Amino acid sequence: MRKIENYPVLIILILVLSFIMISCGGVPEEKTGVAAGEANVFAVDEVLEMVSKENDVTRTLYTKAIVGKGKLQGMKFDEDWRKDDVEAGPLPALFLRGVATSITKGPVPLGLYLGSDFPINNANKFEGQQAELFSKIKVDQEPQFFYDEEQQLHTAMFADLASAGACVSCHNEHSQTAKDDWVLGDVMGATTWQYPKDSLTYGATMDVLDAYAKGTVDIYVEYLNEIAAFESSEKPTIGDKWPEEGNYLPTAEVFLDSVRKLSSYETMKTLVSRK
Repeated sequence: MRKIENYPVLIILILVLSFIMISCGGVPEEKTGVAAGEANVFAVDEVLEMVSKENDVTRTLYTKAIVGKGKLQGMKFDEDWRKDDVEAGPLPALFLRGVATSITKGPVPLGLYLGSDFPINNANKFEGQQAELFSKIKVDQEPQFFYDEEQQLHTAMFADLASAGACVSCHNEHSQTAKDDWVLGDVMGATTWQYPKDSLTYGATMDVLDAYAKGTVDIYVEYLNEIAAFESSEKPTIGDKWPEEGNYLPTAEVFLDSVRKLSSYETMKTLVSRK
């Protein structure tokens, strides 16, 4: 299988942000009583919300610009996309699962999963406290933050909306669906993040963002590698063009550069504001 070159643009962005923090002087030592690099300056809720916003941008771009537009060009996306005899890419939920899997393989203790009250896979059904909090999210779409006593993890749940026709049709038509009348704008589930500590240093915050960025790189590059192995003569051409222009897919560099342009300002503003 031919390998696609890995272009971790978001990781480079995070390194740039780290440099900005150092240049700005970080947190003054006289305010913390400890070295600036060791100070816990972000509450865990802030960090989880920050990485959630990065995820929103990435998944929306993938769902609309890759899956939605790609289907119009004849591209296929399937839950069995990794099988050798299936020439398809990952569905949006599986794209997220790929990011989560990458994170678990690294050293950052960041948890990520997608749950619902009507999941296709029953293992992803919310229960107990999370089910109660999800019922609130369905009403006002406001995030819910709590400490999971059983897992001893700080947890944040964010509304996952049916933001594209591809999401709606896939769930409504799936053979194992528990609900077949989804419409655009519905709260289909909640993206759930977990972390063991109640506050983080700049370094630990950068590690969280870095872990998510690496996960995004890993799953998208895996998808491009799958395409390289397709035997079909109609497989998309990988370059600097997008599906809206034809049977094309952007390289990892082009895709992630678009994510960076859409999300970096908000992240940078949050980080710099705590200097």
